[in-house]
Amino acid sequence: MTTMRTRTWTTAAALLAGIGLAGCTGEEQEPVTVGLITKQEENPYWVEMREVAEETAEELDAELLTATGTSDTDVASQEAAIADMVEQGADGILIAPTDAEALDPAITAAREAGVLVIAVDTPTDPPGAVDATFATDNERAGELIGEYAAAKAEELGLDPQIVTLDLTPGVSTGEERHTGFLSGFGIEEGDEAVVASVDTEGDRDNAAVAMTQVLADNPDVNVVYTVNEPAALGALAALEDAGADMDEIVLVSVDGGCRAMREGVRPGLIDATASQYPQNMAREGVEAIVDAVREGDEPTGYLDTGTELISDHPAEGVESRRVEFGVRTCWGS
Repeated sequence: MTTMRTRTWTTAAALLAGIGLAGCTGEEQEPVTVGLITKQEENPYWVEMREVAEETAEELDAELLTATGTSDTDVASQEAAIADMVEQGADGILIAPTDAEALDPAITAAREAGVLVIAVDTPTDPPGAVDATFATDNERAGELIGEYAAAKAEELGLDPQIVTLDLTPGVSTGEERHTGFLSGFGIEEGDEAVVASVDTEGDRDNAAVAMTQVLADNPDVNVVYTVNEPAALGALAALEDAGADMDEIVLVSVDGGCRAMREGVRPGLIDATASQYPQNMAREGVEAIVDAVREGDEPTGYLDTGTELISDHPAEGVESRRVEFGVRTCWGS
């Protein structure tokens, strides 16, 4: 078994590069069937991942099976999709697990049936439940926006009153970002500076409702961490409805979607976001399964698919890229 290449995507430059195509010589390629299971299609992040996987599979002359659930917590749909793809003869499955532990039995069954399984975006618990993981370093993404928020709060002379709008228990993506944010901000779980923490499932409407309630209970909130940009846009809507002075509030997030980049980060309403790259996860994942079948080059371990802090209002001592770069490398419409 060959060990998966261990390069780290420290910038998004690689996602702008062309794909080295297979099958261009006219020689018949060994057939490959790849499965992709995402969490839902309300968030353009997952749409981007599916579309890039479709493009890559077509270029590599591979068949792609796709499935998705109804939310970031829909375990049942993913369990059914795994079983269905095994039945359809998938050589490998890319899956963004909705629950880091609950899907272990279904994933184990697929691997025992000879199917290669790669986690994308969201690691499993334990990590060895899958053959490999291609994902953002979510704790690092959280650290980046935590460091930024702390520096910006100090610059503005704020006494931090923090709310964290989180994902949901059991999903490692959200837990790692939350932990990273606290670490980057320089505080620990339970610090009195955190006046509220609310699970939103990363949903815009849930975040708007949560932020409205938080403001009713804690009107002096001045630092808002959001687990993703849909939650950030929901929080922003609630803050604007409440007449909050956005010049005295630090709002940070993780994702790198084009809508939030245009509507939030560019005008400075979202002060900073840590961009991640579903394009890289999809492309690398499909290529890895195709290579495993055709070349015997099976992936193992972890591939960091990159993250960059994006802001047009840099904070002293915190490295970031301008929104122009974020717009060039964002995803979604």
